[in-house]
Amino acid sequence: MVAQVVSGLFLKANEVRVVSLSGSRGEHQVIAPKVNKFSLLKNPEQADVKQFIAQLQTYLVEHNVEKVVLNRRATTGQGAGGAGTFLMEGAILASIDVAVEFVHPATLRATDKRCSELKSLKPTTVDLGKAFDLAFESLAN
Repeated sequence: MVAQVVSGLFLKANEVRVVSLSGSRGEHQVIAPKVNKFSLLKNPEQADVKQFIAQLQTYLVEHNVEKVVLNRRATTGQGAGGAGTFLMEGAILASIDVAVEFVHPATLRATDKRCSELKSLKPTTVDLGKAFDLAFESLAN
């Protein structure tokens, strides 16, 4: 059986950090380690959003991604998602041809406590680490 490829998409400001994993939580590999960021202009036109989605969709098809996992945005209070993440989230939900799942930050923290020893491939960069955690969350146990 071929392992499912899952991409963690960490939305922050006007960027999406991407880490794609294949395998299981106990034994996984990073797919396409050279591609890790897609950006959208701060005040995009319709054509900019279409280009952003086209780039992301091309990446997903090229790497046989079957599911994307996004960080659940805060809707109120400090750290609430800004306009950039709101726009990217909406465009992804409306346009991407694979399953989309949301994961709450508290779920990521709980998994990290239980499974941190399994995350030897986790990038040291904070945002890429969060994208890794999102993808890891959807890997089979």
